[in-house]
Amino acid sequence: MKKAYLFLLFFILFIGNSFAQFEFTPVKEIEHTAVKDQCNTGTCWSFSTLSFLESEVARIKGEVVDLSEMHIVRNVYVDKAKNYIKKEGNAQFSDGSLSHDVIFVLENFGLVPQGVSSVNDPEYHDHSEVYSILKGMVNQLAKDKTAKKKWLDVYEGILDIYFGEQPDSFVYQNKNYTPKTFAKEMGLSAENYITLTSFTHQPFYSKFILDIPDNYSDGVYYNIPLNELEDIVDNALEKGYTITWDGDVSEAFFSSQQGIAIIPKNEEGYNFEAPTKEKKIQQKIRQKAFTKQETTDDHLMHMVGTAKDQKGNVYYIIKNSWGEKGQHKGYIYMSKAYFRYKTVGVMLHKDMIPEKVLEIK
Repeated sequence: MKKAYLFLLFFILFIGNSFAQFEFTPVKEIEHTAVKDQCNTGTCWSFSTLSFLESEVARIKGEVVDLSEMHIVRNVYVDKAKNYIKKEGNAQFSDGSLSHDVIFVLENFGLVPQGVSSVNDPEYHDHSEVYSILKGMVNQLAKDKTAKKKWLDVYEGILDIYFGEQPDSFVYQNKNYTPKTFAKEMGLSAENYITLTSFTHQPFYSKFILDIPDNYSDGVYYNIPLNELEDIVDNALEKGYTITWDGDVSEAFFSSQQGIAIIPKNEEGYNFEAPTKEKKIQQKIRQKAFTKQETTDDHLMHMVGTAKDQKGNVYYIIKNSWGEKGQHKGYIYMSKAYFRYKTVGVMLHKDMIPEKVLEIK
């Protein structure tokens, strides 16, 4: 009997521990809308940033709103085409973009709720065909300087077929709106949203255009030290402000299936069986990964809170846009180490940004 007891104790302490799983307890979870699926598109930037704006509406007005991602995508495709043709093809034209491009649409074209009759918001999204058509068209126009007079009418006609026509006005909850008056009614203003980053190839406390492929519109980033970036994010989440996150998800220990993103100190043989010690990420190692293009802007997601595992380690709760897949039904628990290592940029409301950062020239 004694031997059996000792064997059971050994199994629990040593063998049984190898079967332990992550256990997460929310610390702060901010109101946000349900997980969606971007499907066969590269439009995570639209899904994540509109999810962020939906949380902003909930914070500002206490209302739940479902915004149209395809309204954003359609308008950005027009802006991309103008930029690409103007630069004679020496620019980015893809289905990828960034959070500040959504804010560009907010400012210049407004927003529309999901379900507006003229906007095509299907349950399944597949942009492979329309992207191929648009790409072929702008490539030809960028080369042929004599064929540009009426191209925009034709181009927008293609967008109308795939995404629906731009609504001049619509009815929402028995009230008439234009896209701009609707955005204003939701309490949203483009001037309130700022993008931060942290890299040493540019001076800290300066603004610069981050040279990454999806930054076709030359969006400006405020550059601050990594520790300050982390502090700003933590403070914003604690006070009920969500954040858009742009970064690299190609790491071996980013798993949408497990719903976990970590940077293990000892990678060999690690398979998400339990919390583990992680690498200490400082500015130098982060910069090296970016300079060597080991860190790229693969994906945008929405930060909606914080949690702790059973050992007390802190994680960011991240809402993804790949549907309700994986162990946590579309959510990722991102460790502090992963955030410090693989974040390219974050966007948040300026009220959560210190004055000394806002004053950067």
